[in-house]
Amino acid sequence: MDAPEATSQSHEHLSLAEEWIAANYHPLPVVISHAEGAWVTDVDGHRYLDALAGYSALNFGHLHPALVGAAHEQLDRLTLTSRAFHSDQLGPFCRDLAALAGKELVLPMNTGAEAVETAIKTARKWGYEVKGVPDGAARIIVMSGNFHGRTTTIISFSEDPDAHDHYGPYTPGFDIVPYGDLEALEAAMTDETVAVLLEPIQGEGGVVLPPAGYLRAVRALTRERNVLMLADEIQSGLGRTGTTFACDLEDVVPDVYILGKALGGGIVPVSAVVADRSVLGVFTPGSHGSTFGGNPLGAAVGRAVVGLLRTGEYQERAAHLGKLLDEGLRGLVGRGVDAVRVRGLWAGVDITPSVMTGREACERMMELGVLMKDTHGSTVRLAPPLVIGEDEVHLLVDSFAKILP
Repeated sequence: MDAPEATSQSHEHLSLAEEWIAANYHPLPVVISHAEGAWVTDVDGHRYLDALAGYSALNFGHLHPALVGAAHEQLDRLTLTSRAFHSDQLGPFCRDLAALAGKELVLPMNTGAEAVETAIKTARKWGYEVKGVPDGAARIIVMSGNFHGRTTTIISFSEDPDAHDHYGPYTPGFDIVPYGDLEALEAAMTDETVAVLLEPIQGEGGVVLPPAGYLRAVRALTRERNVLMLADEIQSGLGRTGTTFACDLEDVVPDVYILGKALGGGIVPVSAVVADRSVLGVFTPGSHGSTFGGNPLGAAVGRAVVGLLRTGEYQERAAHLGKLLDEGLRGLVGRGVDAVRVRGLWAGVDITPSVMTGREACERMMELGVLMKDTHGSTVRLAPPLVIGEDEVHLLVDSFAKILP
């Protein structure tokens, strides 16, 4: 594909963005106006393979007909009641999502960060009311290199200076241990520890994989010490890794699943905390809430997402195509690539720093008609929609090979 040339139309949009949008992001200079499946089209008519999928919010591709159909049907009937009233969509959505996760209750929210905040509140309330930790003393163990969102409480335990610095005073109550270090985790546990919060695979960190058996060991340790295991599956869950949840890769069932992104089908923000009654049962009317959480439109789309996952088709697809992606990317190691980490259709690629930065790699790939995202210097992330085909996987790998020396 020839390098796309910007027209006056794209220049106009980019100028508007520079003038009117707060600079909290540094997007590639592409202005997307249409999309379908794994492909997007910019205002100038250039098509690109979407290898980011909205940070996994678009696991089922752009404008999946089943999801768009559910949204359209619901838009014509009812979009919002608030939780002051019942809707005919919320109960079925929560029932189906609970069944998918093998849990008893669902607490619906909107964004991923809201779900993480809800999980933190859940763990603390459970700690005080069930475990018996003195009020105000609860501690939660988190992992180095974590990313769980950007609210004030969450960035209080972030090690990323861009996300963390100059937002204090920070929320106390968190202990950071090295990701993948079981001995450090065990040493950090006290009688006041109420939860361990972790990503089964660290997405923002560059698709960082834990040591084999680590999640199983964490599960065993948390059970032994009467501590909740909170699995942030916002990016890793809902088919991305070739399984319904990344925890499934080690046959682990956490106490709490934290879900978001793909749960809204790339159409509306939908998130949820999913757990058994012994955990989520600590909430009583008025103790937590959200005006838009569990809204009928989001619930209808979320239920359609669960329906797609229930067949197992997308999990199998991600597992099969992930093997092709893994094989192709590993062939680039030593050719300007230092390391590759792949689980399903999710990959972190460490480019040799002397070759180029991650940002430069993304800019070169954009010129070849592929969109991806950099993170942490010379690392890039690949997370194409699960509807991608074998030919598109090969196109992705071939394009990557072309930008290397």
